[in-house]
Amino acid sequence: MGRSRYNRHRDSGVPITGLYVHLHWQQLNMRDVNKFLTGFRRFQHHYFDRNPELFDRLFMEGQRPRALMLACCDSRCDPGVLTDSEPGDMFVVRNVANLVPPHTQAASYAGTTSAIAFAICNLEVEHVIVMGHARCGGIRALMANKPPECDEEQLIARWLGIAEDARQQVLKDLPGKSPEIQARACEQASILKSLENLMSYPWISRRVNEGKLALHGWYFDMANGTLMQYDSDAGEFRVMELQTEGGADHPEESLQPQRLFESWESNPPL
Repeated sequence: MGRSRYNRHRDSGVPITGLYVHLHWQQLNMRDVNKFLTGFRRFQHHYFDRNPELFDRLFMEGQRPRALMLACCDSRCDPGVLTDSEPGDMFVVRNVANLVPPHTQAASYAGTTSAIAFAICNLEVEHVIVMGHARCGGIRALMANKPPECDEEQLIARWLGIAEDARQQVLKDLPGKSPEIQARACEQASILKSLENLMSYPWISRRVNEGKLALHGWYFDMANGTLMQYDSDAGEFRVMELQTEGGADHPEESLQPQRLFESWESNPPL
């Protein structure tokens, strides 16, 4: 006891309420945290202070991003870093394995689906990008299909089940391939599954069919430092080039993975 359950930010005067949590600072290695604080100081001096008009506009007018990026929460694949974007350019939703639940499961995964709804219906973004990546730990866990042994593993397994169809498709069409190739195949197939699931939301499919919203499937290959996009005409992921118009992957029939697996038969992903 002896400590108040209420604290107050010394600059803003906003009360911070709730149960007081005692952090054992003496047991923590503060060097990791100090790295982030030092980075924030660099941001203040080299970015924030040098772009007053940008931040004044974002503060006064609010955000108006053109795109929603659905990416993996993997620490190696930061969408802002990979696309060299400025604050306000993208509305970003990150989760394990960059998955999108189908409309029938929207209420069960509202953390992701509510953010998608806000970006599309409130911010009125014009592009939705699902970006997967190589060496995705979530997809590799999906492919391993290890029975969960504790509550936290059950949470992960239930979430990864969104991409179970992609796993089954890989095992069916690429039964003799190595685990590495199967994992990469599932990383790409799960992107198509998320795009397919996006189209199951009436308010998304309507905007797509009206030409107000474009869907894109991207894949970041960390080994080669390349960014690939699903080409629905070719039925495969190809290294991206700058585009002036078009390039979206929709609607339903172009998002099926069958042609993608057909291309892997003759030229499997490495």
